[in-house]
Amino acid sequence: MTTQPTPALPPDSYSAGAYWGPRKESPEECARRAVTFLDSLAACAPLLAHWNKIPKPRGKGRKTPLTPPSLPALTEAFRRGVNREPGGPPIEDLGFRVGAYNDGTGQDFASVNMKCGSYAEFRIANSCVLSLPAKGANAERIFTASVLIEVVRSMALAWEPDWAVAMSRTHRELDDADGKSDMWLGWVTYLARQRGTVPPLPAPVRIEPVKDKGTLIILTPERFTASNPEHVALARRVRELLAQAGLMRTAGANPPE
Repeated sequence: MTTQPTPALPPDSYSAGAYWGPRKESPEECARRAVTFLDSLAACAPLLAHWNKIPKPRGKGRKTPLTPPSLPALTEAFRRGVNREPGGPPIEDLGFRVGAYNDGTGQDFASVNMKCGSYAEFRIANSCVLSLPAKGANAERIFTASVLIEVVRSMALAWEPDWAVAMSRTHRELDDADGKSDMWLGWVTYLARQRGTVPPLPAPVRIEPVKDKGTLIILTPERFTASNPEHVALARRVRELLAQAGLMRTAGANPPE
């Protein structure tokens, strides 16, 4: 019997996202959070300091800078970003959406999508997702534990999510291939205080508080890669310990009825 070689994994690329359940907020309240987030993001890396609103319909219309972030401009952007059927009335319980892209081009392109103010009964009703460039000098500067810790911390403080994560997309597909996880565990993960107390975790994992909001879990000081079996095994072990503490489900577990 011939053993088939293990398929090579694609190169790691990274993204960050914050996720939370129903929370009714006005366009101005969403804008205040966005101002805080964009201000904090600008301090994380130069590539993340300049943003322009994605026009509707996408790709048409003039460039509208969102930085430096202005509360009136972002309030209006969220107000215009209300969810609705084409030509129909606003669907208020679905909240508001604002998308933005940075000034980078080609491999330096990044985008952020902010959904806020939804009080529809979805497990993940609201989110802020930051897509990062896959390669290049700016990507190399961003894909470090120190930068991604600050990105996730910024998300935690601005949006007050239930959880947030910065992780390899390849690892996410390995860890949650069936799409059943209640949350993802990445290189840097944030858990809100109301989820429970984070237990002691094995080295080299580091745990840091985020004021009185929750806890950061940093799996490795070096870059986490899905092609490193020690990294993947460590992530699996940490997920098991968090599941035992009631903070998340084990990978592949069925969601509760």
